[in-house]
Amino acid sequence: MAATVKIFNIVKSNMSPNKLTYGLLAPMQVRSKYYCISEPDPSMKFKDMSERAVHIMFWTELFRGLGITLANLFKEPATINYPFEKGPLSPRFRGEHALRRYPSGEERCIACKLCEAICPAQAITIEAEEREDGSRRTTRYDIDMTKCIYCGFCQEACPVDAIVEGPNFEFSTESREELLYNKEKLLNNGDKWESEIASNIYADHLYR
Repeated sequence: MAATVKIFNIVKSNMSPNKLTYGLLAPMQVRSKYYCISEPDPSMKFKDMSERAVHIMFWTELFRGLGITLANLFKEPATINYPFEKGPLSPRFRGEHALRRYPSGEERCIACKLCEAICPAQAITIEAEEREDGSRRTTRYDIDMTKCIYCGFCQEACPVDAIVEGPNFEFSTESREELLYNKEKLLNNGDKWESEIASNIYADHLYR
C-alpha cells in the first residue's frame, strides 16, 4: 500500500491533472468531507409536527378567507329581503294544490280518478256521482297534504288540467287538520291562483 501511494505521488508531481488516468486515481480517491445538498428531513416529533400544521393551516386559511372576502366585497349581494322580496319561480314549480275551473265557472274535474290511482302516496280521495245532465262530477275531493310528496303525477295524469300544483309555497299551518284539503279549499286555491297557473301551463305547454 505504501508503494502504491509513493507511485501515485511521483506520478502526480510529474504529470499535469489532465494526464492523470482514471484507472490510477480511482482506487486511491478518499473523500474526507460530505456535503448534504438536500433539505434536512423535518422533525417527526409531535410538538414539531403540530407547530408546522398550525403555522401552515392558520396562515393559509387566513389569507384565503381574506381573499374570498375581498372578492365578494364589491359583488351584488345574493340575499333578498324576504318576505318583501321573492325570488323567481320556474313554471314547473310544484307548490300548493288547486282545482281549476273553466272560464264559465264550471269545475274542470270529471271524476276520472286517474290522479287518485297514480298518486304514489295515496294522498288523494275522490267520490263522484252522475248529475242530472249526465255529466260526471266529484262530490268529494280530499288531499292529505301531510302525505303528499309533490311528485306532480296527479297534474300529469289529469286529462283536463283540473288538479294542478300552483305557485304558492307559503301555506304553513299550526295544526295538522289545516293540511287536510277538501274540495272547497282546493277550488278556492284555484280561483285565487288561476292567472299564475294558466300562465305557467302556457309557458310549459311545448314540453308536455
